[in-house]
Amino acid sequence: MDELNLKTLEQIPIPDGLEERLSAKIDEWEQEEKQQKAQRRSILPKVLRYTAAAASVVLVVGVGIHLLNQDRNVNMNLAQQDTYQDPVRARQEADRALNLLAYNLNKGMGQLEKAKALSDKTKQSFNEKLKVLK
Repeated sequence: MDELNLKTLEQIPIPDGLEERLSAKIDEWEQEEKQQKAQRRSILPKVLRYTAAAASVVLVVGVGIHLLNQDRNVNMNLAQQDTYQDPVRARQEADRALNLLAYNLNKGMGQLEKAKALSDKTKQSFNEKLKVLK
């Protein structure tokens, strides 16, 4: 059957100039492909430029915010140093700070106790399940 198809195909006349037209069309496709690659290459530098510009803006804004916060911290430190010149006020500030620390520590300990109770309950349940499996 393959021989029959080959013989039939050999008998079909080939139009004049077919090879040249096919070659021209293939060349045209190759040119289009090259142009598409060139367009992709030209897009990449544009994207890099925009990305670099955006990164520069972010960097400048970040440095500006950092410097503003640094100035605020310096001003706050100067204000805090004033409390130590008056012993009574310094003691009040120390008491306030220690009370805040104690409050947060107690709050954290309460949460730790809840977590420990839950852990113990889970451990007990797990041990019971293991005993059932044995």
